[in-house]
Amino acid sequence: MNKQREHLYGIVFTGMMAAIVFVTTYFLKIEIMTPAGPAMLKVGNAMCLLGGMLFGGLYGGLAAGIGSALFDLTNPLFTPSAPFTLVFFFLMSFVCGAIANARGQNGKNIRLNIIAAVSGAALYWLLNIGKSVVTLMLAGSAFYPAMLANAWKMITSGVNAVIGVAVSVLLAIPLTMALDRAGTMGKIRKWPKI
Repeated sequence: MNKQREHLYGIVFTGMMAAIVFVTTYFLKIEIMTPAGPAMLKVGNAMCLLGGMLFGGLYGGLAAGIGSALFDLTNPLFTPSAPFTLVFFFLMSFVCGAIANARGQNGKNIRLNIIAAVSGAALYWLLNIGKSVVTLMLAGSAFYPAMLANAWKMITSGVNAVIGVAVSVLLAIPLTMALDRAGTMGKIRKWPKI
């Protein structure tokens, strides 16, 4: 397969995964208002991690960031956070994909997938909570009250992390095998895996 076609496959699968992230975030969520701002319990995080496992850090990260940022742009409560969402979810999926695809594992090693998903989810949790705490501190709050105001957000983000890790790890290997049988994984493996 020539480089142009490989690039086209990368764009198509990134767009498809971004759409899956958007749709799961849009429809499979529970919105919660917290003292530190809106938060959600959602399945979208699992799709972000799964994208990294299946497509590698770069393509999975792009899909996660774009799909999540597009969701934010459809909801006035989250619109101001869209640039942060783009970067934070990109990094979550990028880290997950880089670990899950290390040493040619291509998301097929369950132990490596667990480490990858936990690492990506933990990074997102830290970035998300850190942003909320810093935002409150810039508005005049002291550190401990800012942390206390983020207690609900810490809990919902923690629940999202657990759901994301469990769902993505359970889906990664069967989906990788299905993509293998369809002949698609061979095309995906030719992409640069960062």
